[in-house]
Amino acid sequence: MTQPNYEWLEADGLGGFASLTSHATRTRRYHALLLVSKKPPAERRVLVNGVDVVVELDGERLALTSQTYKAPDEGDAAVVRYEGRPVDFVFDGSLWPTWIYDLGEGRTIEHSILVPRGSPLVVLSWRLVSQNAKPTSLVARPFLSGRDYHSLHHENPDFRFKPVLHENERAGRWVFQTYPGEPAVVAVTNGAFQEEPYWYRDFLYTEERERSLDYTEDLGTPGTFTFDLGEGEAILVFGTVGATERLNASALDHWVRAIRAAERSRRLSVPSPLARASSSYVVDRGQGKTILAGYPWFTDWGRDTFIALRGLCLATGRLQEARSVLVQWSAAVSQGMLPNRFTDSDERPEFNSVDASLWFIVAIHDLRLAERRAGLAPATGEEWQLNAAIVAILRGYAGGTRHGIRMDADHLLAAGEPGVQLTWMDAKVGDYVVTPRIGKPVEIQALWINALRIGGPMDARFSRWAERAETSFNQKFWNEDARYLYDVVDADHVPGRCDGRIRPNAVFAVGGLPFEVVRGDRARKIVDLAEAKLLTPCGLRSLSPDDPQYRGSYRGGIWQRDTAYHQGTVWPYLMGAFVEAWVRTRGGSPAALSEARHRFLDPFLESLDPYASGHLPEIAEGDAPHLARGCPFQAWSVGEALRLDLLLRPPG
Repeated sequence: MTQPNYEWLEADGLGGFASLTSHATRTRRYHALLLVSKKPPAERRVLVNGVDVVVELDGERLALTSQTYKAPDEGDAAVVRYEGRPVDFVFDGSLWPTWIYDLGEGRTIEHSILVPRGSPLVVLSWRLVSQNAKPTSLVARPFLSGRDYHSLHHENPDFRFKPVLHENERAGRWVFQTYPGEPAVVAVTNGAFQEEPYWYRDFLYTEERERSLDYTEDLGTPGTFTFDLGEGEAILVFGTVGATERLNASALDHWVRAIRAAERSRRLSVPSPLARASSSYVVDRGQGKTILAGYPWFTDWGRDTFIALRGLCLATGRLQEARSVLVQWSAAVSQGMLPNRFTDSDERPEFNSVDASLWFIVAIHDLRLAERRAGLAPATGEEWQLNAAIVAILRGYAGGTRHGIRMDADHLLAAGEPGVQLTWMDAKVGDYVVTPRIGKPVEIQALWINALRIGGPMDARFSRWAERAETSFNQKFWNEDARYLYDVVDADHVPGRCDGRIRPNAVFAVGGLPFEVVRGDRARKIVDLAEAKLLTPCGLRSLSPDDPQYRGSYRGGIWQRDTAYHQGTVWPYLMGAFVEAWVRTRGGSPAALSEARHRFLDPFLESLDPYASGHLPEIAEGDAPHLARGCPFQAWSVGEALRLDLLLRPPG
């Protein structure tokens, strides 16, 4: 039996998904069976939150599912759990979440949940596995809301329980629209529906309570779906009107078999759980593609997109998808900058990142290398568009743009102003920026120099600037006392002021980017100190434990978590840059590649993905045992693991 809080994800490729725990319970507001994007991948709505299932056997009702409620009149901390049957959970990333329930007397039920790629719907099924033919009735009660996925739902008089009446029972189609303007939910089933409207109150979400957020919710149920498992597999499909338009009970069995066959073929066509999971993050946006930073709550962020793309798409050979993502983003350049993120509605994009635009240039460089190796000739128009974006970014940064971003006299890149967080260390609580890093942050210089080198063939000045910037970098950033690099020089735009805290950002001067900025003995010292002070099995800490501001725990409310976010918390995505730097400083030999896989990558995957789902979390706690925290399914964590897996393969 897996741990109770293990979470799984079934993504639809449009921004929507199904996600619960391994025991089919909901511990977050984001856990749902049918969560769809009205405008892919944005405007996400929770339509079907969950389902309660019982079987009726020999006159006894046995619960298959568990629900957690707040206990009435006993304080916020009291919990009443409605316990389901013992269950074995089976999910290795190759198929879809499946549960095996033991009913006793040799009878077992197999339950599965499948979300097919490209459709806002979910397929739930239950079937008797054993040969025992005693009558077994199964009753499923869905819980509905119709809300923004960040919100919570509460009892109110406007909720519509009654199904739309123009669909009929014979067709096995039932349509529910809980509120005007919300997407309608279509239930297609080979079972019988019985209206039984009722409010279930005070569902308790333990993950929300731990984060000091609102954590209780009321959900409406329109009734129950009943099945006789002795007659065959019970099927219950929830989807939007468009996704289920031609589906009815008479064709349901054939349709489900076809969907399973297609999904089985698609999922098994890729070589590893990591590669299978990667497709969850590449989703539709308009006529192109984008990458969601993570599930369940992130949208498409520029920085995350371009870091993750190199593994999610390039390492898996999905070069056309990578090109589609980059072309889609290239149209968003403004004043020499790409946005840090698109919002979840139609608000203006946010331009508050100094590194997103530079990672974009790096991603284009790596895409073109992959295309040349594959013998692909990209479209001239797209190449012109990408080149124009590169030139606009480099000239815009050099001449000066938003938030004090500009090339200084030493040809390094200065950036930052009070109240704005521009680097990946971007935690902010209200008006308090936890790690402002104003001045010349170390990884921004490595990115800037790499971007200038990549842009050199388009403008000779870029190559000259890159040479001068690299010379300045090696003069100004080496901290002889620590035998490491300063994290920020000219801090707060004060010449000569340096931040000497030991953070992982120095590693990008040696690995993680196409061109090294520091080489030789200094590079080896950087990697060795990072290994000694920052490395964990789950990634690199964001601050050395020796630092007085180190925070080894990531728990509590918003203030407690956000002030620990970059002050010791472990970031799995950083393992990519570290291991590449480690290999480079050891000559990149086959022996070094083999040792790096054994010492770093294998323990990394075993620690963060013990069930081989292919998904990896956003962060982990700095102190052992380095419990996974934050977003449970993070694109750049998966992407960098895939990039490492490719990097560490033996030559040939």
